Amino acid sequence: MHRYTHNALRGLAALALIQCAVPAHAAGYPAKPITFIVPYTAGGTTDLVARTAGQKVAEKLGQPVIVENRPGAGGNIGMDAVAKAAPDGYVIGFGAISTNALNPFVYPKMPFDPTKDFTGISMLGASSVVLEVGPSVKVDSVKDLVAYAKANPNTSYGTPGTGTSMHLAGVMFDQLTGAGMQHVPYKGSAQALNDLLGGHLPVMFDNLPASLPHINAGKVRALAVTGSKRAPALPDVPTLAELGYSGAVVDPWFAVYGPAGMSPDVTRVLSDAFQAALAMPDVKDKLEKAGFMPYGSTPQEVERLTQSQHEAFKALSQKVKLSTD
Repeated sequence: MHRYTHNALRGLAALALIQCAVPAHAAGYPAKPITFIVPYTAGGTTDLVARTAGQKVAEKLGQPVIVENRPGAGGNIGMDAVAKAAPDGYVIGFGAISTNALNPFVYPKMPFDPTKDFTGISMLGASSVVLEVGPSVKVDSVKDLVAYAKANPNTSYGTPGTGTSMHLAGVMFDQLTGAGMQHVPYKGSAQALNDLLGGHLPVMFDNLPASLPHINAGKVRALAVTGSKRAPALPDVPTLAELGYSGAVVDPWFAVYGPAGMSPDVTRVLSDAFQAALAMPDVKDKLEKAGFMPYGSTPQEVERLTQSQHEAFKALSQKVKLSTD
């Protein structure tokens, strides 16, 4: 009898532990659609990743994931909406190296504190920044581009916007080489690429997935990528570090964030769903072909990367002018 009672109590205790471990499911989360804010224009790299991963997350959680584009101010407008949302897991955002680490050192006034106003959920992956020239510039190497820029003062280089990782890459490259180029920020990659293809913009730093089709078609020449490793989608294009410009390395990353104060259980449910989605072979294949490198992570990994990158850019801002003022 004693043994039976002891076993029964152990069983009840185990059941209680199981129930405590998944209160998010017990509470019925999610019970309604989840809004996934992308703080950039529709049709770009971030949009493709958000919609591809979001669809799989929706299937896993049994509720729609509605992608909502809220561009502006280098991603600050969209991520501010995430920071100020209720921390119940029904509004999440597509954060990045720019919005959650770099922007405080680019914009004099920030509407949020990226180190305090968010809950990290999962990494989404990494992209590559590509340094490219259009048909109006007849150079085939980074060395020749630097010589061209010095011979043509204030040569323009475009980026998808102020405060983006592409802007950072351009500033670091220009200061390192002394090329003396002039930054021209656009509202997304599409407008800049149109000018590049049309011969109105000579040089561009772009997110690789947006430019890849034009590079593959031979309409744009990729001179280098800014990452610490070559981009799998462009295996023959060298990194700036390989060419002797190691001081201009930029590795853009992206992650899912929610507002600060989210329940650890709801955060875990979302994180597990994104990690599962990004590990699916069809998702990986689709995004890798587009030039994106998908991978998920724990919430803790997002928090650690955010803090360390914020500190790194704080140190960089004391050496290199990053601000827009």
